[in-house]
Amino acid sequence: MSEEVADQTVSRGPESAIPEASPVGVAEAAPASQRVAWAAVAVFAVVSCGLAWLVAAPLWARGLGMADPLVPVIATAMMFTPAIATVAALLVERRHHGKRGARGILRDLGMWPLRPVGRTLGVSIAAIIGLPLLIGVGLVVVGLLGLAEFDLVGFSGFAAQLQADLAVGDVTPPVGLPPIGLLVVLQLVMIPIGAIINAPFAFGEEVGWRGWLLPALRPLGIWPSLLVSGAFWGFWHSPLILLGYNFGLTDVTGVLLMVLACMVLGVLLGWTRLRTGSVWPAVFGHGAFNAAAGLGALVVAAGSPVPPAWLAGPAGLITCAVMAAVVALLVAAGQFRRDRLTARLGAAGSERVDEVQPASGV
Repeated sequence: MSEEVADQTVSRGPESAIPEASPVGVAEAAPASQRVAWAAVAVFAVVSCGLAWLVAAPLWARGLGMADPLVPVIATAMMFTPAIATVAALLVERRHHGKRGARGILRDLGMWPLRPVGRTLGVSIAAIIGLPLLIGVGLVVVGLLGLAEFDLVGFSGFAAQLQADLAVGDVTPPVGLPPIGLLVVLQLVMIPIGAIINAPFAFGEEVGWRGWLLPALRPLGIWPSLLVSGAFWGFWHSPLILLGYNFGLTDVTGVLLMVLACMVLGVLLGWTRLRTGSVWPAVFGHGAFNAAAGLGALVVAAGSPVPPAWLAGPAGLITCAVMAAVVALLVAAGQFRRDRLTARLGAAGSERVDEVQPASGV
């Protein structure tokens, strides 16, 4: 819901019009810089989705679906299309609002400067650790529901898969494999490292979703901007989802599931942007989430039933429920109050969007 209240002016004579004092806690009308630039948003939407389909076109032309060896390459290339769309949107903004310097653009996208440094680093570390933990909690729920069996001692499923992979590649380790427990520990240690390795690719997406689009929609209000930007993020995945990516579904159901997953995860990543003003916590959180996507393969028992990905996968309904529970906890803790989310965002200049504080300061 828009939180704009019409400016009230009282004429003081032919010379001037002096703004009438607003009551405490009531916002004045938002200037043009604080309204949604729908033309730029439309260009961003068309370019990001259009390029995503263009990049994914070879997969559709070859007709191999998720068995196509080009899937990882295409999926990685797609991650940079929101960054290109951001450039297009910035060019539209430039036509309507004038030229901005490089420093202003970097600041508006949340790239630089890193202030407040402590909060930005702290939230980044929390995202790197916390998002993989949410996938882990989702696996615990899967086990409690009896949907799969896990082996946390012998890691039999992971060992069997490793042996199968070696057999397919006709690879025989000269000195044998290290203990399976050690390999699992190394895999877990690699998750935060993977978050950093994935950061350049996650940045290609996040500079668009949380760097530009979320602040562009921010005049709509906190929750509409979070949910709409997250929903669009999920829809943008359609070229891959309709091939069976993530859920093994090739119809609109998969797209709707991805929209739901991205809306919930987008609230968490968007909160880091609103809380810090920086895009980097979302970048590292996104990278960590991707790095932890295979966590279930480490702990599943050999011969375990395999629940459908739409239910028990990292973007499945169970993990979505876990993330939604965390969002509810953050709301209960007051982390989505407007006085907590006062970071400067986007091209709204030095003005805050609907950030007028109530008289009590809470």
